Amino acid sequence: MNFPIQFELFGQLYHWHYIFELLAFFIGVRLYYFLKKGIADPISDENRLWIMLGAMLGALIGSRVIAVLEDPLALSNLSFDVLYQSKTIVGGLLGGLFGVELIKKVIGVNTASGDIYVIPIIVALFIGRIGCFSMGIDEPVYGVPTSFFMGMDLGDGIKRHPVALYEMIYMLLLLLLFYSIRKKQMLNGDRFKLFMVLYFLYRFLIEFIKPYHPLFLNLSSIHWSALFIFLYYYKFINRILKKRFL
Repeated sequence: MNFPIQFELFGQLYHWHYIFELLAFFIGVRLYYFLKKGIADPISDENRLWIMLGAMLGALIGSRVIAVLEDPLALSNLSFDVLYQSKTIVGGLLGGLFGVELIKKVIGVNTASGDIYVIPIIVALFIGRIGCFSMGIDEPVYGVPTSFFMGMDLGDGIKRHPVALYEMIYMLLLLLLFYSIRKKQMLNGDRFKLFMVLYFLYRFLIEFIKPYHPLFLNLSSIHWSALFIFLYYYKFINRILKKRFL
């Protein structure tokens, strides 16, 4: 397999990455509406639209901010084009979280709203990572050189950790987990909190096998984003751990 994986159209080569990005968004949204049909949503359709708008705007900003902080040395050469082209899922989820909480305060919604988005987000992440994997080292979702049996030549002649592939596998595991607990009685909002904690835990750990740039205390912006999420959800984490071990 040669990276990046491209397809030819009218004599020109194109990356699959953009196709899978569009598919991830389209399928994620369609899956959300499909799942929404089977539940009695305590939040009105109008408020759901406002919440989704807050999530999208927050994700748009957050994905860019955290992405540019991944390389602090490049901040001196920051431009609008660089800011627009830079994006990371971690920042998108973090910014989306803030966008949702802000818009909910504005429209007066106090009900947890994230559970219904968990499965669509997982599926969208899986599809999107197919595109990232197809880019090889042309997309910064690859690992350091390794002799691990899953190491792959992603386009530079060096066997590296295929981080995008690892995340696809992790998304499948999360999908199985949330399917297995679909009938389990949980507090409203706990499924989304569980997803956020588990996803950011993965991103915190996997960052150590990526060629990252330290932001502060030898930790990257991804590390600090994950630590923030752990702090933000510390009550939930503490409650779940007590219930599990006591």
